[in-house]
Amino acid sequence: MPLTDTEVRKSKPADKPYRLSDANSLFLWVTPAGGKLWRWAYEFEGREKLMSFGKYPLVTLAEARERRDASRKMLANGIDPMAKRKQEKTEERAQTEGAFQNIASMWLEHWADGKSPRHVEYTRRRMEMDILPVLGDRPVAEIEAPELVAMTKAIEDRGARDIAKRALETTGQVFRYAIAHGYARRNPATEIRPRDILKSTHKTNYARIDAKELPALLRAIEVYQGTHVTRLAIKLMALTFVRTGELIGARWSEFNLEARRWDIPPERMKMRTAHIVPLSTQALQVLDTLQTLSGTSEFLFPGDRNRKKPMSNMTILGALERMGYKGRMTGHGFRGLASTILHEQGYNHDHIELQLAHAARNAVSAAYNHALYLEPRAKMMQEWADFLEQTQRGGKMLPFRGAAA
Repeated sequence: MPLTDTEVRKSKPADKPYRLSDANSLFLWVTPAGGKLWRWAYEFEGREKLMSFGKYPLVTLAEARERRDASRKMLANGIDPMAKRKQEKTEERAQTEGAFQNIASMWLEHWADGKSPRHVEYTRRRMEMDILPVLGDRPVAEIEAPELVAMTKAIEDRGARDIAKRALETTGQVFRYAIAHGYARRNPATEIRPRDILKSTHKTNYARIDAKELPALLRAIEVYQGTHVTRLAIKLMALTFVRTGELIGARWSEFNLEARRWDIPPERMKMRTAHIVPLSTQALQVLDTLQTLSGTSEFLFPGDRNRKKPMSNMTILGALERMGYKGRMTGHGFRGLASTILHEQGYNHDHIELQLAHAARNAVSAAYNHALYLEPRAKMMQEWADFLEQTQRGGKMLPFRGAAA
């Protein structure tokens, strides 16, 4: 027999929970604590399920029956009522909490774990300048691909193509986070390729001299009339052929002079993977002199105006220009020179690429063993330093004394 309002109202708690059944599998679940909860039992795709319709008296018997009947109609149409309700709640939550700027903030907090503070702050600043002014107030679930195209092209129009590309990539990461946490169901950023909307750009190599001009450059560095710290920075770059950013940001804490190695942490590397630079005798001599000049600073190459920050990345380029190499040589050019000469001398390609930190992550091991081939690389770096020293002193290109590794 169907329940009556009187039966529901007068039902009392017992020592154990019990049910008062209504028609079509609706029932009132009475708990020992006095709670009265509406439940509906049904079957979907062979599985028994139990759906809650709320608590009496907030939900009356008539209202519970209305919810049951509505759910039965969905069931008759092949829709799981509980799944449907969960979806609606998710969409409702997305509407109230799912503004893009809120999701972006949650994503950034999650993504920042393990990243360098400098990288995190840069990403936050770029998002605040380029992405949030356009998408911030929009519900993340309603954003469409044309909006991302407009945002990306607006950044490109001010001459910042690389930033435009990174903004699109960052936006795609936010959408993936939104999907994973139920705020969106699709990622419109995956519908766009940067090359479809951004103007093509021709890759230009960093300027560098020919190998035959190296002796003159080394002699020019040796007699450079600028600051000693800048001259030593260029010498160390030639000896180690690291990237300019990796050099100028070097900290004394990264060096183990007794072990003759420089361990650059992953957050300072382009590939975000730790890198070992074996130190030649000549590099150690440069470091010994630098300790006298900048040993009290955190950085090997502190800035002239603020010793708590490294020198500008334009310092080395400016020094090379003053030596007469404007448009012909950059700090990065030492990497190309080293790669060309070492390959010509027959050194192992893998050793050279690892020392340049060019090797792909999957080319060595799953964890990218940055210490791979350390012994032959150390030998190669010492022979490279000997070659530079002999070439500078002799004023002409001299052959390597060591056998190719």
